[in-house]
Amino acid sequence: MFRLKTIVAAALIHAAALTPSLAGENLAAVRSAGVFKIGTEGTYAPFTFHDASGKLVGFDVEIGQAVAAKLGVKAEFIEGKWDGLIAGLDAKRYDTVINQVGITEARKQKYDFSEPYIASKAVLIVRQDNSDIKGFADLKGKKSAQSLTSNFGKIAEQAGAELVGTDGFDQSIQLVLTRRADATINDSLSFLDFKKQKPDAPVKIAAQQDNADYSGIIIRKGEPELLGAINKALADIKADGTYQKISDKYFGQDVSK
Repeated sequence: MFRLKTIVAAALIHAAALTPSLAGENLAAVRSAGVFKIGTEGTYAPFTFHDASGKLVGFDVEIGQAVAAKLGVKAEFIEGKWDGLIAGLDAKRYDTVINQVGITEARKQKYDFSEPYIASKAVLIVRQDNSDIKGFADLKGKKSAQSLTSNFGKIAEQAGAELVGTDGFDQSIQLVLTRRADATINDSLSFLDFKKQKPDAPVKIAAQQDNADYSGIIIRKGEPELLGAINKALADIKADGTYQKISDKYFGQDVSK
């Protein structure tokens, strides 16, 4: 048994020594390849989506391009469905995923995250002329348009609201605008994007939660040099105004805080 364990251990060490340094294993490999491979959905506006011409665009796309430029390489985007996007890191399909990936304790057990580059909060959205709902507690007995399985729906339900089921943000906003719902609790970033596209829409934020949720650039564990370079790149694009420019373009304000 001891001999068997010794042979197995030796084999594992030998295999590790022979494992090729693929793109993304470390910073040197990425720079040697000249490409920073980024996993993304391509179907999640305004973060990563295709414009009318079919070009991949979005907040996360431009952040990825800016970070790659600071690393001295080009960004190459590899699209995939959300369900398998992060798992693509394990398969080494790309070096990172930049796709509004929330920083959670569960994910941090298996992957490493950059410093947060975007923050979002749950916000309470009502019609511009609504003076009855000033806070979450005022939802009691009111109709709130929500995706029934979302965390936002749970917040509304806990506040005592009657839920009106929707497919997502756009439908929820429409129900509020057409007075079929009194309010919706949703993501602050989605609201900012909506107001950027339709600044005259008569809706407003009545209240917001204190605690923010943060997203980061996610990579495989064991790549400290690459992680350090990504964090430096993020700091640099914030310092030189690149981040502010991208943020203003998609949201009309700095969304890093």
